[in-house]
Amino acid sequence: MGALVVAIQGERGAFSHQAAIEALGAGIEILPRTSFDELFDSVVEGKADRALVPIENSLHGSIHENYDRLKNRPLHIVGETQLRIRQCLIARPGSSVATIRKVASHPVALAQCRRFFAERPQVEAVSAYDTAGAVQDLMKGGLATQGAIASRLAAELYGGQVLLEGIEDDPENYTRFLLLAREAGPLAAATKTSIVFVLDNKPGSLYRALGVFASRNIDLSKLESRPLRGHPWEHSFYLDVLGDPSAEAGVAIEELGRSCRELRVLGSYPEGLSRSGA
Repeated sequence: MGALVVAIQGERGAFSHQAAIEALGAGIEILPRTSFDELFDSVVEGKADRALVPIENSLHGSIHENYDRLKNRPLHIVGETQLRIRQCLIARPGSSVATIRKVASHPVALAQCRRFFAERPQVEAVSAYDTAGAVQDLMKGGLATQGAIASRLAAELYGGQVLLEGIEDDPENYTRFLLLAREAGPLAAATKTSIVFVLDNKPGSLYRALGVFASRNIDLSKLESRPLRGHPWEHSFYLDVLGDPSAEAGVAIEELGRSCRELRVLGSYPEGLSRSGA
C-alpha cells in the first residue's frame, strides 16, 4: 500500500505542508496545488486521499471562501490541526541581513511581518503567490540581495539559509487546518461536529435554532455566516458543535435539522490540539 497522498495549496515547504506532517507524520506524499479549487477537486476526483485546508487564522480570521467550498463539495471533515506560524527570513547561502534589499512572500505573510519592514526602510516587500514558492524562485535564480519570508521547512527543502526566525509581529499566530476526505470519519473518537444550515428568514430564527444547544448545555466553538447565493440578504450558518455526536450533541443537531430549511453535517472528528511550529 502506497503512502497517503495529501493535497495542499502552495508548494512543498508551505505551512500547509508543515501542518500535514505534524498531523499525519512524515511518511505522507504531498500533492501541491496552485489554488484552493484545485485542492478540493484533487480529493473529489481521487487524485489525493486527503486535503489539508486552512480555514482560519488567529490574527486574520476566517478564510471565507473555503467555507463556501466546504458547502459545495461532496467532502467530509475527518480531522483538524492547529499550527503555530513562525515566519523566517530566508536568503541564498552567503547572504546577510545587511545585504538584503528585496523580500518576497505571500501578501498575508508580508502583512504579518510589518515591524520587520518598518525597522528596515531600505528593504522592499514583494508579493508572491506562495511563501514556499518565493523560496523556490529565490533559490533558482535570486540574487544575494534578495530574500523570502516562509517556513524553516521551505529553507531546508530548497537549500536556503535562515537569517532570522520568528519575525512575525505577533507570536500568538496560529492557523487552523481541516483535513478532508471523500468518506466520513469514524464517530468513535469524534468530539467535534461541523454543520452548515439555512433557516427561514424570520425574526428570532437563529436565536431559537441555537437554543437547542443552550438547553442541553452543549458548547459551540465557532459560528460563521456566509451569503446564500441566489437569495439576497439571506445566509448559510456554519457551526462547530463540541461533544459526542453519538450522544446529546447528535440529538441536538437532529432537533435543529427539523427546524431548518437545509442542514448538512460537514463532518464529525476529534478536536485538534495546538501544535508548535518551532
